Amino acid sequence: MKKTKKKETVTKKVEQAKNIAVTVDNLHITYRGLKKTSIRASWKNMGDKVETYKALRGVSFEVEEGKILGIIGQNGAGKSTMLRAIAGIFSPDTGSIDLHGRTISLLSIGVGFNKKLTGKENIYLSGMLLGFSEEEIAKKEKEIIDFADIGDFIKKPVKTYSSGMYSKLAFAITAILETDIMLIDEVLSVGDAKFKEKSYNKMKELISDTHRTVIIVSHSLGTIKELCDEVLWLEKGEVVMKGTASEVIPKYEEFMGVEGEKK
Repeated sequence: MKKTKKKETVTKKVEQAKNIAVTVDNLHITYRGLKKTSIRASWKNMGDKVETYKALRGVSFEVEEGKILGIIGQNGAGKSTMLRAIAGIFSPDTGSIDLHGRTISLLSIGVGFNKKLTGKENIYLSGMLLGFSEEEIAKKEKEIIDFADIGDFIKKPVKTYSSGMYSKLAFAITAILETDIMLIDEVLSVGDAKFKEKSYNKMKELISDTHRTVIIVSHSLGTIKELCDEVLWLEKGEVVMKGTASEVIPKYEEFMGVEGEKK
């Protein structure tokens, strides 16, 4: 027991010295689902084995405060699952995630809005889910609406929005209601050219804060190269490599070239 306490104390001292913002330790997440069939047939076959898919297999890494981590990998590598687990949307089967007391927000298309509510109502709903008070959100409301720039649609239900309007409002909320840790899932690639430029510039402004930690999932290696301090490469739910962009991306491109030739 004494040795365990001593080990925990040493670990905490190391974390404090490095000022770790996110710790992911031996994370395993498995999806479970029934085969495509009718509800009646599913009830009759409840004793059958449920199909499973291991999305993450023992993933471990750390991100220091103020750093920008890019996560790359092929479709199905576990990138979005990783972000949703860090955001608290998915619960791990085993392993742990420690945010060390920091606030967090996830910017991802299709996550976080009640589609029956108006854009304005979703500003308050999303803000309160992020831990902000109604008064704090009210002070930022006009800035969010102006940045989103979706006109009268802000008063209409989100279910009437195009994907571009959805992404604009989602980005505006996350960008203006600033949290300690920002998780970004491919959102910078959505929207018209004008909004892409505005959101990209805003993102560079936000991540220039030395106390804000950012994790970005993107298929755009150019974005990862320009914005990220470190890159995590996932493949089939496992960590292949973690290092600087100049170390990881050439290896990933070489791997993708080989995979392409196989296909």
